[in-house]
Amino acid sequence: MSQFPPIDEQLAYLKKGAAEIVKESELRAKLEKSRTSGKPLRVKLGMDPTAPDLHLGHTVILRKLKHFQDLGHTAIFLIGDFTGMIGDPTGRSATRPPLSREQVQQNAETYKEQVFKILDPQKTVIDFNGRWFGRFTAEDFIRLTAKYTVSQMLEREDFHKRFREEKPIAMHELLYPLVQGYDSVALEADVELGGTDQKFNLLVGRELQRAYGQEPQVVLTTPILEGWRAGTEKMSKSLDNAVGIHEPPLEIYGKIMAISDEKMWSYYELLTDVSLADVEKMKSEAHPMQAKKDLARRIVTDFHSAEAAVKAGEDWAKQFQKDEVPEEVEEIPIKFEDIITVPISDVQWSVSALTGTIAIGKSYPGVRLDRLLVKCGLADSGTDAARKIKQGSVKVNNGVEHSVYILVTELPIRLSLRVGKRLRVAVIHR
Repeated sequence: MSQFPPIDEQLAYLKKGAAEIVKESELRAKLEKSRTSGKPLRVKLGMDPTAPDLHLGHTVILRKLKHFQDLGHTAIFLIGDFTGMIGDPTGRSATRPPLSREQVQQNAETYKEQVFKILDPQKTVIDFNGRWFGRFTAEDFIRLTAKYTVSQMLEREDFHKRFREEKPIAMHELLYPLVQGYDSVALEADVELGGTDQKFNLLVGRELQRAYGQEPQVVLTTPILEGWRAGTEKMSKSLDNAVGIHEPPLEIYGKIMAISDEKMWSYYELLTDVSLADVEKMKSEAHPMQAKKDLARRIVTDFHSAEAAVKAGEDWAKQFQKDEVPEEVEEIPIKFEDIITVPISDVQWSVSALTGTIAIGKSYPGVRLDRLLVKCGLADSGTDAARKIKQGSVKVNNGVEHSVYILVTELPIRLSLRVGKRLRVAVIHR
């Protein structure tokens, strides 16, 4: 009896949440051969360690790799420590600055830890493309570049657009698809996974495998996950609409609860193992609010624990449904002198013997709210904080604050800060 499930069962499982399979007939043939021989398929997913933290958008394709792993196939998670120093030009209108070797290596270490929140560490092959490219000679690169033409490379939409608009395309960017494609040759991949934006690179891998005398890999792409904020932009940390898998449970829960009802169903399809039939049933029978709570609970459970998900749900209900402050909100101590608007030497102090508080005398100094938001992790920079304040998305003690300056008359003082669905309590002290 084969160790693999029946072919139709495997295909149904693998097609859930897939955008495209090139070609499905080839995938069926590879699965049939695998089932007959008892030899698992080699399924490759490559990621460049260009940022230290993974978000839910990354996990869509990681989950698909896990599906192959669940079916008994070999999951290869390839960390692009070499390609990361080139920089993927996909979707770029300008050249991406290459990362240093040190940055890439630091990010790669965090990737190895984070992917095992999805993949089985005992059954996953972790590899680095620096292993073979570190031995590549100039002659090897000449042979590789001879396998592809400039006209083929300019068929790529973003290259073609930049060429037409007379925007520069650096030579190392033209190398990127070839280098990524050669990874499939080096690993003898049967299947390669990627987002829909990676289709060109994945197809280059097919062509290079043919050129090197290998059977071409099947390409399976998944949709790009939209960010949790309103709109259809892809999930991205730079767009401030990402849900990081290392974020606190309440923060993950709150962001999921903030997505639209329509977007919720794509999250169910791409981020959970709920069957499409059950998702359709929920659409017609479940109340959207309850369905969203169930989704948030599932996602928090995946990256923390079932207990953390229950607690996050209770705290979210207190915070947003009952207008209470949750029992556990992160309190962040802030030094008054770090956010004050005047020199600390200009401030006059007096201490109340009754309460122990420090009263701030005469002309009360202002506190820089933008600096406070950055120190509390609610904004990436002062510019980002100022933009959020201007947009009216910052609440101080439950009131919308439009000024960059707020007055403080005594210390210590606790300020409840809310940006979107994220809540922090700043404890300002001398």
